[in-house]
Amino acid sequence: MDLNVNGSTVFAHTGGKPFDPAQPVLVLIHGAGTDHTFWGLQTRYFAHHGYSVLALDLPGHGRTDGPALDSIDDIADWLWQVLDAAGAKAATFAGHSMGSLIALAAGAKQPENTEALVLVGTAERVAVHEDLLAAADNRDSRAFDMITDWGFGKPAHLGGHQAPGLWMLGGGHALLSAATPGVLATDLAACDAYGGAVEAAAKVTCPVLLLSGAGDRMTPPKMTRALAAVLDRVETEILPATGHMIMVERPNETIDAIDGFLQRVRA
Repeated sequence: MDLNVNGSTVFAHTGGKPFDPAQPVLVLIHGAGTDHTFWGLQTRYFAHHGYSVLALDLPGHGRTDGPALDSIDDIADWLWQVLDAAGAKAATFAGHSMGSLIALAAGAKQPENTEALVLVGTAERVAVHEDLLAAADNRDSRAFDMITDWGFGKPAHLGGHQAPGLWMLGGGHALLSAATPGVLATDLAACDAYGGAVEAAAKVTCPVLLLSGAGDRMTPPKMTRALAAVLDRVETEILPATGHMIMVERPNETIDAIDGFLQRVRA
């Protein structure tokens, strides 16, 4: 599905179902240097289970026009413009890593129109190591190596994909390397610069799910505590034997966790 936002084309995967803003809207937001395909199985599941889904390519990513935006707050403002272009007023936002910061910032900007938040692989501060920032800025392929090595949990390094024959680390590396030059560096710098997560969380009024991987070395579960402390309606779930790339490493368990949470929200 293509949308027009400020004269630019924005791509959103709808999971094989026509988008209907009259249904509950679920917006899926990818992380740094990736695109909507990171939410592939979740997109299709929720599109066939009562939601109108927009799995977005952020500006400059995938099939959405660039340039990439260099501020978490600016991308959050852009999200609301996308919803307006789609004819939707309210939504649930689910974001991974950088996308979780964007979802949180969006929820803080319009709490009255945010029905729920799902923050996957999140933290109160997503600081990026200077070596990774430098490699990404220099368009050095070692940036992709660092992200896939640290991002995927130990079981993923040995195989273990729930779909036989697929290679998680290789797929992640290929997706990162296919991004437009400069996009990963812009994304990582935006994450590193953003220090407003706890302040944003204090403005959120909707139910929130904090979904973490027990083996996440990028945003360990303990890094959600400051967010949980200021959120009024929060649930926390930690998936065992899982790294930072939660939706890819444990796609079915991710669906179960999000689906269960949203059912409780809607009950």
